[in-house]
Amino acid sequence: MYRRMGRQHWKKIWVGSAGNMVEWFDWFVYASFATYFAGAFFPSGNPTAQLMNTAGIFAVGFFMRPVGGWLLGRVGDRRGRKAALTLTVTLMSASAILIAVAPTYAVAGYGGALVLLVARLLQGLSVGGEYAASATYLTEASDPKRRGFASSFQYVSMTAGQIVGLGLLIVLQRTMSDGALHSYGWRIPFVVGALGAAIVFYLRRTMLETEVYEEDASHTQERGTLRALWRHRREAFLVIALTMGGTVAYYTYTTYLTKYLSNSAGLSKQTATLVSFTALIVFACLQPLAGALSDRIGRRPLLITFAVGSTLLTVPIMTLLKHAGSFWPALGLALLALVVVTGYTSINACVKAELFPTGVRALGVALPYAIANALFGGTAEYVALWFKNAGIESGFSWYVAGCAAVSLVVYVAMRETKDLDLARAGDRTDSSLTTAS
Repeated sequence: MYRRMGRQHWKKIWVGSAGNMVEWFDWFVYASFATYFAGAFFPSGNPTAQLMNTAGIFAVGFFMRPVGGWLLGRVGDRRGRKAALTLTVTLMSASAILIAVAPTYAVAGYGGALVLLVARLLQGLSVGGEYAASATYLTEASDPKRRGFASSFQYVSMTAGQIVGLGLLIVLQRTMSDGALHSYGWRIPFVVGALGAAIVFYLRRTMLETEVYEEDASHTQERGTLRALWRHRREAFLVIALTMGGTVAYYTYTTYLTKYLSNSAGLSKQTATLVSFTALIVFACLQPLAGALSDRIGRRPLLITFAVGSTLLTVPIMTLLKHAGSFWPALGLALLALVVVTGYTSINACVKAELFPTGVRALGVALPYAIANALFGGTAEYVALWFKNAGIESGFSWYVAGCAAVSLVVYVAMRETKDLDLARAGDRTDSSLTTAS
């Protein structure tokens, strides 16, 4: 029986992770290929200004995430995690197709940028629900004593999606001319993403619902409502606060890193892409190790380690990265940064899911997390480019460090969630929910 249930747990984790990988592949290839299609949708001129335009549309997608968090979080709580996960991948497939066929500025003027904007809004809607649905699914589907390990596959799959995207970029850089990539090659990853989403749609239609959700005794009318979430507003605000530093640091060292190395440090696009690709492979491998560690020592020690490291090391790392000059120094610094970020990424999914009861768990994770990402994660790249365009690029490093410092205060004050019974989550009479001293 134990072995059979173990296989069921792994099947749930695999299906949830595979779909998450395709979702985030589609989300991240926009950022990875932006240097190639930035000029296709906007008038020629300042390359940094073109990147700011595409980064602005990238950020707009994040502001759709709270809507997706509310809508798809509600679906996840009322109709099941499976239903929400199937809907998110459908929306992502549609957005990938739109970007793949979007007309350029030379053909349709700003009409192409409008299509790009609509597609990015659909992506934001999809990802707004995807994170919470998959985080909730992975947390609920796991062995209670291995929730940290199981939920770490949230960022394994997210990072795998970005690795595949960067890997495709490297292949295209080596098989196509620079002119061809700028002309039409950038459309290829969006076609690949749409095909991958179709496969995942089939997988998710056959996935198993979590036992925690099926056994929940909450009344149907109370599932996934804002009224129910308001009863747990303290936990919702906690999600926003603990996400702030982590999401800024994550997007700085993942989506923005390639641009920073090529646009500021002077590395070639190929070298910058290879640095990010290699660093992310190591980063993905670290997630389950850190997640398993949290199952032994708790979630708070890892979160605090991340916040202290990010607060103290961000400025030195970003300064040294700007003067790295070649592959190996840049890779070493990128790895150091991502090792620090692992303290947040490996366990943040289960920490958030552990804060809420089953009937409002998907919405409780989705909406506040999406708000935090809209305010901080989605704007990180745009803020970085704004600082650069203003001639004070180092100001962005201090901004990242400051966000981490705010989250550090939250991590120190929050309660430990490692030994919490998910069936009793949100019950403040549970002795495991006492605030840290």
